[in-house]
Amino acid sequence: MPERTHGLRSAVRHAEAFLAGLDERPVGAAADAAAIRAVLGGPLPEHGEDPEAVIDALATGADPGIVATAGPRHFGFVMGGSLPAALAADWLVAAWDQAPGFHVLSPAGAAIEEIAAEWVLELLGLPGGASVGFVTGGQGANTTCRAAARHRVLAREGWDVEAFGLAGAPRVRVLCGEQAHATVYRSLRLLGLGAGTAQRVAADQQGRMRPAALRAALAGADGPAIVCAQAGNVATGAFDPFDDIADLCREHGAWLHVDGAFGLWAAAAPSLQPLTRGLERADSWGVDAHKWLNVPYDSALAIVDDEEAHVAAMSLAGPYLVSDPERRDSSNYVPESSRRARAVPIYAALRSLGRAGVAAMVERSCAHARRMAERLEHDVDGAEVLNDVVLNQVLVRFPGGDAGNRAIVDAVQRDGTCWLGGTEYDGAHVVRISFSNWATTDEDVDRSAAAIATATLAAYSLE
Repeated sequence: MPERTHGLRSAVRHAEAFLAGLDERPVGAAADAAAIRAVLGGPLPEHGEDPEAVIDALATGADPGIVATAGPRHFGFVMGGSLPAALAADWLVAAWDQAPGFHVLSPAGAAIEEIAAEWVLELLGLPGGASVGFVTGGQGANTTCRAAARHRVLAREGWDVEAFGLAGAPRVRVLCGEQAHATVYRSLRLLGLGAGTAQRVAADQQGRMRPAALRAALAGADGPAIVCAQAGNVATGAFDPFDDIADLCREHGAWLHVDGAFGLWAAAAPSLQPLTRGLERADSWGVDAHKWLNVPYDSALAIVDDEEAHVAAMSLAGPYLVSDPERRDSSNYVPESSRRARAVPIYAALRSLGRAGVAAMVERSCAHARRMAERLEHDVDGAEVLNDVVLNQVLVRFPGGDAGNRAIVDAVQRDGTCWLGGTEYDGAHVVRISFSNWATTDEDVDRSAAAIATATLAAYSLE
């Protein structure tokens, strides 16, 4: 039987080498999945191999297919890296191999979840009595929160959805902005509410829900309703007008959920708090920690200001489960029971940064977005920034129409200096650049802007 630490030295060596070269590594992958399969695949070995050799082969074989999403110049999607303390804590999570879903299996895991939850609520200015579940990502957070919402709005109608399902239940109306994130619709499928039943409420040019349109939609029918607002539009970074929306939800008895996958962290930054005004009046919030808090993946929070509804939607019971009503079993707040101790890297990130450090990290990303917007409009003839750069998102339309903008994205990704993606906005294909990595510097922004400018010249032969 191998020693428990056999293989760890090799893993540390490869990890340190990867991290040491991360800042200068070409951001895009050098090989596709087929090429990696050719190196790492083949028949399952008949006999086991030495752990050190396995790790050496794995790291070497996978390396050409690694995208430097953890690096300082990956601007596609909204993806943070991993803070040093969070990464190290995540290694401890794997080594400890805890099952924090039940207090009896990990008092340490239970305590760290409670501490991290308290810190996040305080940091974001959310109600101190809200319940928190540590889930996989934005999809898990939004689905968990909407499950709690489904419970509460149907309970008000006298219907127990956990006991009897949706067959025969009053119809639940779900209202969301025209530019709601795709996870809204998948969560509605998973909850049996139906993605096609969501009522899209008109939004302005930046993607902000129009209160007048929401008022008309809520007044147009009676019955249980859930309103889904956004803190940080995935294209523009814009925030819905929460105070106005909260007023309407109170007036009509609707549950207000805020999808704040990355934007909710703006509440931690004093200069950005005007964007979040009224956000604390919602009933639930979803936020990713692997985005702007920069912890490893598989880490997000479902926050609900109605613990009874939260537990009713998610609780787990069984005769073999040891439960103590005086102690919190976190499996009652998430869809899983077997899972990683997700709160540990969050705890480490928050403790390593402190309140001021989180604020500075968020504000720095926003400054980088503004810097990139200014550089591109100044350096690239015909480049047009389409959004109000109020957060960390930059939408740019380059000359050449849809085909030209796609060509620029392809050229930038091939070059490898940085990585960005495209999206559809106002009926056209445009370029989207997102900033949320703790390690990005002004020099990274300037270097990337120059590479994008060069890509436009290559794509269009502009002189």
